[in-house]
Amino acid sequence: MTEAAQKVQRTYLLLTLLSTLSASFIWGVNTLFLLDAGLNNAQAFGANAAFTAGQVIFEVPTGVIADTVGRRASYLLGAVTLLVSTLLYLAMWSVEAPFWGWVISSAVIGLGFTFFSGAVEAWLVDALNASDFEGDYETVFAKGQTTMGVAMLTGSVAGGFIAQITNLGVPYIIRAVLLAVTLAAAFFLMRDLGFTPRHGANPIEEMRQIVTASIDNGWRKPPIRWLMLAAPFTGGVGVYAFYALQPYLLELYGDPDAFGIAGLAAAIVAAAQIVAGLIVPLVRRIFRRRTDVLLLAGAVGTLALLAIGLTSSFWVAIALLVLWSLAFSVSMPMRQAYLNGLIDSDQRATVLSFDALMSSTGGVAAQPVLGRVADAWSYGASYVVSSAISLVAVPFFVLARREQAPSDPIEADELEPA
Repeated sequence: MTEAAQKVQRTYLLLTLLSTLSASFIWGVNTLFLLDAGLNNAQAFGANAAFTAGQVIFEVPTGVIADTVGRRASYLLGAVTLLVSTLLYLAMWSVEAPFWGWVISSAVIGLGFTFFSGAVEAWLVDALNASDFEGDYETVFAKGQTTMGVAMLTGSVAGGFIAQITNLGVPYIIRAVLLAVTLAAAFFLMRDLGFTPRHGANPIEEMRQIVTASIDNGWRKPPIRWLMLAAPFTGGVGVYAFYALQPYLLELYGDPDAFGIAGLAAAIVAAAQIVAGLIVPLVRRIFRRRTDVLLLAGAVGTLALLAIGLTSSFWVAIALLVLWSLAFSVSMPMRQAYLNGLIDSDQRATVLSFDALMSSTGGVAAQPVLGRVADAWSYGASYVVSSAISLVAVPFFVLARREQAPSDPIEADELEPA
């Protein structure tokens, strides 16, 4: 690997570490933070839904910015937006702001993350190509995933215990500091190598082309369409299940102030992500088709959510969380490989963005509903309903398997898009 390519890789891993660490510092306590600010469960998850809605609304426009103004500019805008919105969260928590304020600020946080999505990966590939990189891109992405898992594990555990010994606002202060460091690192280290900005591009025309390409090269292909139709159910339930575990675990544990315990949810998910990356080669040797893994993971995840809702034991819930997290994490590389093997290279980013929008749409719809269920009955009841919603995705995996897509057989490592 050339020195220039090594520098690009080091910058990518550093930005991944800093951005994930800053984000994960609040993941273990975010729901508790919202409840402490005076919101009820339905309002807290309504605010989370506004965050997801922000991602849905701004995903395409910010992608146009990354493709026209530049990837570095998009990343810097994301870091600034997240820094300002985090400080806004702190201010609203201190004055117990009304619900509409949380909706607006959560949507702004969603905007911040859309500036990151796509821009980082596009910047990395462009910069590596311009640096005469001759290695394996999957290896670089795998290092990024491992770095992300370690940062998430560290941040979520630290954030929970820091909140426990201080208060729920301190993790947000630390997050703001880390975002400032991330902004500085990106400003001094990031350069748009191998990319020429299209300053004269028409934003409306760019977005129209993205939507058209997403439909023609994604939705109209049945194997891709079935996974996209499953995404709202798995994505919507996944984000609720993750955030609701914070107050639910405290309830099962019996100590509402044990914020370090609440951080276990994010820590377990992070650890599952790391473990899943290590055992994927073993999974590849056991299963013949990627849709087999998706089917099994969907079924196991649904049963785990049901059991989490029915148990009254803290430790049983922890064990089931490990099972659910592993099933979800192992399925993700298989899903990515299945989709990427069916998408034309020049339309890859647009179709994957459309797929992400489908998942985010599920989060917008599911979170307020499940939050209302938790208010009306209990957290356990909301997990039972979550399992029923998650089950809806399984038939779509069956339909995808029946298509016998060329990217489905696991032994077909090198595939040309259909």
